[in-house]
Amino acid sequence: MVWIKKVTATLLMLLALLALEACSISYKFSGTSIDYTVVKSISIKDFPNMAPLVYGPLAQKFTDELKDRYVRQTKLSVLRENGTLDLEGEITGYELTPQAVKDTPDGRASFATLTRLTVIVRVRYANQVKPEEGFEQSFSSYRDFDNTKTIDQVQDELCKEIIDDLVTQIYNATVANW
Repeated sequence: MVWIKKVTATLLMLLALLALEACSISYKFSGTSIDYTVVKSISIKDFPNMAPLVYGPLAQKFTDELKDRYVRQTKLSVLRENGTLDLEGEITGYELTPQAVKDTPDGRASFATLTRLTVIVRVRYANQVKPEEGFEQSFSSYRDFDNTKTIDQVQDELCKEIIDDLVTQIYNATVANW
């Protein structure tokens, strides 16, 4: 009788260990869903600034940050052309618009207390392995700044924040597949 209890306890422990061994949880800390056995590279062409209002360093800073994101967060080789994945496009908008309009105390005039800087980027994405995942889409991001400052005073910092947001949106739309 004792040996039956020992055998039963041993079998239960073995079954528990097998069950634990069969269960596994997989996390992807990079946030990507890339199958690196078939997707080896991404080509990212320069994104020219085609916006009516142009901030000189924007195109180069945007393109560099986009490439850097794929280098830092994936195992893909970044190529100038003929990648398994392909990104290209252009900056189509760089706009300043008044926000938070207030009237003067006498009611004869209105003025904006904030200005919004918006950047719009049109992206064409192609996936040679899964062509159905390709798209052409515009992405936009903006930041507001107080009118006590000029655009020249805030432009570099705002563009850095906007570029980071745009790159995150594009990265998520192409390889994150949440």
